[in-house]
Parts: sequence; C-alpha cells; structure tokens
Amino acid sequence: MSGDRRESPPVTAGGNGVVLQDKKTAPVMVPSQRLRLHPNKDHMPESYEDLQLDFSPSVFRSLEKYLPPNMLSDSREEKVKFMRDILLKYLPHGERTRAQKHGEYRQKIISHYKPLKRELYSMHPVTFFVPSFMKAINDNTEESLRSIISEPSPGVLTFEMLQPRFCELLVAEVENFEAWVNDTKFRVMRPNTMNKYGAVLDDFGLETMLDKLMDGFIRPISKVFFREVGGATLDSHHGFVVEYGKDWDVDLGACLIRCIPLSTNICEGFLLLSF
Repeated sequence: MSGDRRESPPVTAGGNGVVLQDKKTAPVMVPSQRLRLHPNKDHMPESYEDLQLDFSPSVFRSLEKYLPPNMLSDSREEKVKFMRDILLKYLPHGERTRAQKHGEYRQKIISHYKPLKRELYSMHPVTFFVPSFMKAINDNTEESLRSIISEPSPGVLTFEMLQPRFCELLVAEVENFEAWVNDTKFRVMRPNTMNKYGAVLDDFGLETMLDKLMDGFIRPISKVFFREVGGATLDSHHGFVVEYGKDWDVDLGACLIRCIPLSTNICEGFLLLSF
C-alpha cells in the first residue's frame, strides 16, 4: 500500500445538493429552481408583447406555465430573466442566432408597416366568430363541440367558424401588406422555402391575436379531437397566407397540409394556420 495520504472528497447526501463538509461547518444548501414536468393549465401567463426579447413572446407565455409554483407571483422581469437564462442555456447557438435575427426582422417590419385594419390586431370573439361556434366554445363540453363538427375523413374536421367580416378584414390587411412590400421593395420571408406567394401573419403584428385564437378557440377543439398527440398542450403557431394561381405554386397545397402537425384551413380566399 502507498504511504500517501489522500483527502476524501466531500460527501453528498443522496445527490440532493447538500454538501457535508467538516463537522464544524454547517451544511451548505445549493438552491435550485426546476421547471414543472407538466404545465399549470389553470395559470394565466402574462403578456410579453411590449418587451424587446431574444425569443418570440409566445415562447415566454408558454414557458411561464412550467415555472415553479413559487415563481408565479414574481415580477414579470424576474420571470423573464429566469426563462431567458434557461432558453439561452439549452438552445443551440445557431438556433439562438436565428431567433435573434428573426426578432430583428419582425421588429423592422412592425416599426415601418402601418396596419390598415386595426381592429384585426385584437381578439373580438363576438364579431370574429359565428354564433354556433361561440356557443360551443362557451359551453366548453365535448358534446357541444361535437355538435358543430363533422369528420368526413379520420382526423379531418369541418365546421363553421368565422364571420364574413373577419375574412374581409384579413384579406384586406394581407393585400395592404403585400402592396407595402412591393412599394418599399422590402424583402420578406415567405411561409416556407417552397412558396413564393404568401406572408407570415405573425411577422407583421398579428402574433398576439393568433396567440389568443390558439389559446381560447383552437386548443379546446384539439383537446377533444387530438388528445393522443398532445392536443391539450398546444403552445405555438405558424399563421400564414398562401396565394395560388396559374403558373404560381399550384402543386404545394397538399404538401403544406401534410407537413404540419395540426392545421386550421380557412377557405375564404387563402389562409392556412398551423399549430
């Protein structure tokens, strides 16, 4: 045996963060804040739309539901710092850079583009949705939702949802945005790499309205009809419009629908929302 005297490493108690050092020294507690394994569905997250953030406000709204219970009453600034640290720690550098550049891109559009239909940028359920849809959502039962929905093919749901007025507002806003793009020669990011004619609604200010559309009106449906694929936990969306015509992207419609996990297709002109 060697005559070298070695110091024993500190003894940890069950790996719970308590380090037992010398008998004369009190145990040192290393506090840790961990995200919840499952979201707090009853918690109403704060709004982050007015803050300049590295990531989309909807990411912070979704992540807030996973915060430790003792943090839910903290100030918004403290919650943002905690969540941002987590996102920066686990998100790959390339993805962080992409998210930052996309945020700058959106901010540039929003700071220069003047909306045509301001009422479209806030959620107005009574004027946006048809009465039968509103009643089913307000009753909030599986029976009420199934009463307005048909399923002509497994996983394909059809139902009346939007008032004509909403569709008119949306089409007018999209046309106004496209006119602004053409006038200013602004280079916009299209909905995907396969589509040359379309726009992402979130990019010119409609993200907040679409967040509320997803939270209050799409999730109740997906919770009932798509529970086996996490329908109750929808936390992000990609709302965009695509336009088709002769010699345009005529072969992309089916592919767009196939490639997304859950889509809401509004057939008034051209609209595809994916969640």
